[in-house]
Amino acid sequence: MNQVYNKKNIGKRFIAGLIDYVLLYALIFAYLYSFGEPNNEGGFSVTGIAAIVPFIMWFTIIVLTEVFFGATLGNSIMNLKPKSLKSNNGELTFGQSITRHLFDPIDMFPFGIIGILTIKNSANNQRLGDIIANTTVVELKKQNQNI
Repeated sequence: MNQVYNKKNIGKRFIAGLIDYVLLYALIFAYLYSFGEPNNEGGFSVTGIAAIVPFIMWFTIIVLTEVFFGATLGNSIMNLKPKSLKSNNGELTFGQSITRHLFDPIDMFPFGIIGILTIKNSANNQRLGDIIANTTVVELKKQNQNI
């Protein structure tokens, strides 16, 4: 049986975000290196319709995995689960997932300080994206049952 614990879990949330975004950036780098053209800054660029692929990667790895599997890979590894505070028995809606992750750049800048401060100072341990999406992240703990 899974028990839900609502605590600040800032360290676990930081590691979960790090896992998700290192994976995402590695895939985007591999894509740009494989299919991009060298640019003047010493990197690689894609233009036109090919430029939408990194967005599709973000959308798939971050938003769709959270909606269809209940958590991103990083959150799953860290035993965390985002929960809705308003509907669906705590299950996130598509809109809530995309809303909370559209604010990731703000929450993670600089070095996650904005996210950490909002988690520490909000009643439901929410970062800015969670506050706007009306969600929170909880820790799942497995408990043995004797039958």
